[in-house]
Amino acid sequence: MNCNKTRTSPTCASSNFDQPKETMTSPLTQFIAAGLVAVGCANSAFAQANSTKDKFIELFGDSAVAKGRGFEVKRSALDSAVISLKATLSARGEQIPPERGALIERQVLERLILNQALLQKVTDADRAKGKEVSEKSVELLLKRAGSEEALARQLKAVNLTPTELRTRLLDEATAEAVAERELNIQITDADVKKFYDEHPAEFEQPEMVRVQQVFLATREQGGTEFPDAKKTVQRTKAEAALKRAKSGEDFSKLVEEYSEDPALKMNHGEYKFSRLDQVLEELKSAAFTLNTNQFSDLIVTGVGYHIMKLIEKIPAQKIELAKVSDNVKAVLKQQAAQKVLPGYLEKLKKDAGVEILDEKLKQVELPATTDTALPVAGAKPADGKLSN
Repeated sequence: MNCNKTRTSPTCASSNFDQPKETMTSPLTQFIAAGLVAVGCANSAFAQANSTKDKFIELFGDSAVAKGRGFEVKRSALDSAVISLKATLSARGEQIPPERGALIERQVLERLILNQALLQKVTDADRAKGKEVSEKSVELLLKRAGSEEALARQLKAVNLTPTELRTRLLDEATAEAVAERELNIQITDADVKKFYDEHPAEFEQPEMVRVQQVFLATREQGGTEFPDAKKTVQRTKAEAALKRAKSGEDFSKLVEEYSEDPALKMNHGEYKFSRLDQVLEELKSAAFTLNTNQFSDLIVTGVGYHIMKLIEKIPAQKIELAKVSDNVKAVLKQQAAQKVLPGYLEKLKKDAGVEILDEKLKQVELPATTDTALPVAGAKPADGKLSN
């Protein structure tokens, strides 16, 4: 489940089984999106680090840290990727321990090497698939950000421009397309049916509610609480929205006018969840006591003010195979790929004549299991789990 109870996301999604397959985007998209949800403004420390890096390159040149047949990985590319990684982690409230800095840099380099080695084997069909997948990834990020301008501001905080983002997503999606084609893993409908029949508990959906919500924040993007005066302004807005809702105004229009959660505004404030999902308890308590088309009173939580309208209650049920077939197939393909990827990627590097040129990075030993393996395009995270 993708959950983030931040300033703009006080709720989280429900089960992934019945999510559209196109939402199952590349690891890079998932990672960036998770960071962007929490990003509020540009991080000056990383901006300063980037400026220092540029001055270093200007003085000493942009040397290659690794190479293979037909490609080089420049120091600037590695530094930029590492800075973006650190900024994204920081936006999520995480830090890389100093003692792990060299290992993380080596793992990022490994990912860049693998991407480049795969791109040397690209076909026109791979390019077309990579473009399709990357465009869907950009579309997903735009939906979550709310607008091109908002996305650009959020990307700036993780040391990326929209153009750089599109290039990275395209390269990664194209590399994944190459890996998928070369691995040629086939999952049949019979395989999907067998998994579905043998894991019934994975597809049991508890009672759920589908609601619409107006949300007004009482905290900054980074988590800092608003001063009392600003919270009073927000409460006044929320009370006005509630009054208009109960007087019969179109609630979808009120969501557009008042709500401050861009991800929900794209869906007219609609989402669904069960009692088991990681949704704020105050929202659960309110939603499950409402009748269809009934509005809640003003709900006050640690992140803001909420107004909810119950659209429907969905009885507990087993999700139909037809609704989850594509997702199950993607996960089974992911699991199969993980078994053969280590050997494939080692051979890929050997055939590409990969050399690490940076002496310090050459001395860093990668763990036996590392996060540089490229999952099959469109599949779920590398653990292959179907649910949480």
